[in-house]
Amino acid sequence: MNAVVIIDKPAGLTSHDVVNRVRRILQERSVGHLGTLDPLATGVLPLVIGNLTRLAQFYTSSEKTYEGTIRFGFATDTYDAEGEPTSPAQAVTLTLDQARQLASRFQGMIQQTPPPFSAKKIQGVPAYKLARKHAQVTLKPVQVEIKEFDITRVDDDRSSGNAHAGPDAPVRAAEQSSAGLVASFRARVASGTYMRSVAHDIGQLMGCGAHLDSLRRTAVGEFELADAHTLEELAAVVKTGQTEDLFIHPRKLLPQLPSITANEEMAARIRTGRPVNLPELSHARLVKVFIGQRELLAIATRVAGTLFHAKIVLSPEQQLARREAM
Repeated sequence: MNAVVIIDKPAGLTSHDVVNRVRRILQERSVGHLGTLDPLATGVLPLVIGNLTRLAQFYTSSEKTYEGTIRFGFATDTYDAEGEPTSPAQAVTLTLDQARQLASRFQGMIQQTPPPFSAKKIQGVPAYKLARKHAQVTLKPVQVEIKEFDITRVDDDRSSGNAHAGPDAPVRAAEQSSAGLVASFRARVASGTYMRSVAHDIGQLMGCGAHLDSLRRTAVGEFELADAHTLEELAAVVKTGQTEDLFIHPRKLLPQLPSITANEEMAARIRTGRPVNLPELSHARLVKVFIGQRELLAIATRVAGTLFHAKIVLSPEQQLARREAM
């Protein structure tokens, strides 16, 4: 099974949890994702299956879009609602215009420090593993790009706290009463940007603290929520045998790359590692090569002039032999 499927990730699961569930649903071991979502977050999680896991290298810099909310009034150790408050809640006054002025200071190329609870590595160890042990976590700022960041509304959203928590239970952000405000936002960012850090940094700038209250990813590269399916939907369709209806059409993958449809001779050359001449694509760096309408054979790279060589072969000769034997 070689495919790309978009899952609408539910809250509470890690991205790896989703991968494992899809492996069981499809009975396919080779499954990977194209960009981690925190457990708190929901939305677009593209999964690559079978030989198409090799496409992941072309999505490392994919643009992402989000919708979410930022709660003002206190910060947390994880920079989101899953963490423990690091300060008492305080009342906050903030108008929509003021919130938008704050947001404008976080647009463009900025220096951003990743959250201590993140997968960024410190001497080979993920920062979140050190943070869980209450070890010192010092991450260096990195340059990120926030292409759009729009505050759409500001609401007074007082929570009632968690009356059922025991006296010795850790107080989570979601359980702490807050007189703070909640700002809704839309954002379009380059790969590597942490919206948790954006929320935290805005709170630091205001002097009242803030954290990411909710996050929904609405797009990754060419993949949007309209393409997404729940795990339950995927499991139900697998039982009918119509899984192709949920998979992204191969022609829609990597739309920024030109494509060609190979004849038998060209396909044979590509499969055996020989270069092919593509004079009509002399200005392209990478090219998608298809067999028919649906089978993505390879991604080819220009090596000299109009000569292209397969960078990755996604439909090897063994698969061709199996099809001919059927």
